[in-house]
Amino acid sequence: MNKICIVGCGGSGKSTLSRKLGEATGIPVYHLDVYYWKPGWKETEDVEWKETVHTLLQNEKWIMDGNFNSTQEIRFAEADTIIFLDIPTYKCVYNAVKRVFIYNKKNMRPDMAEGCNEKFDWKFYKWILTYKKKHGKILSERLEKLKGNKDIIILKSFKEMDEFVKRMNR
Repeated sequence: MNKICIVGCGGSGKSTLSRKLGEATGIPVYHLDVYYWKPGWKETEDVEWKETVHTLLQNEKWIMDGNFNSTQEIRFAEADTIIFLDIPTYKCVYNAVKRVFIYNKKNMRPDMAEGCNEKFDWKFYKWILTYKKKHGKILSERLEKLKGNKDIIILKSFKEMDEFVKRMNR
């Protein structure tokens, strides 16, 4: 495992898993939210975003966490391992709400861009609630096409994530 994509619903633990895997393996971690969002939650223009992702992909080793459908296929093409966090929706919502209380109006999250303070955002929570229905099918189809060519790992609980990281520490 040298090039690892981690995808899953908001609040599924992508950034936490990325950080822990980076610590366990020594592979550099790129939280895509850091590169995509500009201060005040402004989106990066599409051309600039794709150039940024292409630049990150040139590194010899990496762990990237984030969904971003516009660049998912190119990241998957470069990855040797794709980890899908298939966590129950209610747990994702819980984690996202918990984050608001922990980081409320502070920009302390290492996986978020400068000037993007944690906030309660109905659009984001709606996205979490509809993630499996709207994005799950697309993601499942993409992963199905890659079976046999990529190492695809599906983790369905926080316990499975912890056990996976422990195996990497051996």
